[in-house]
Amino acid sequence: MTRHTSLGDTAFKRSRNLKLLLDKREIAFAGNAKLKIYGTLACRSGKRMRVENRVFFNSEAEAIGEGYRPCGHCMTDAYKIWRKLVD
Repeated sequence: MTRHTSLGDTAFKRSRNLKLLLDKREIAFAGNAKLKIYGTLACRSGKRMRVENRVFFNSEAEAIGEGYRPCGHCMTDAYKIWRKLVD
């Protein structure tokens, strides 16, 4: 898990380092550390979250291992499965 704020002390440095990680395919999912939700990098909900709350994962297994649940917007099928397991 990589915290967005750990990628640099300015927005420019963070976006530059994030692009490098994406190019190397070291990041595949993003999550909200406060809500413990993960989703795709293209998720509209994820793009609106605060930088302080944003974390990145290199796999879905890593996100689940850290105790995160799937996003109900961008990962509908995984969310439905998770929901059945919780209920």
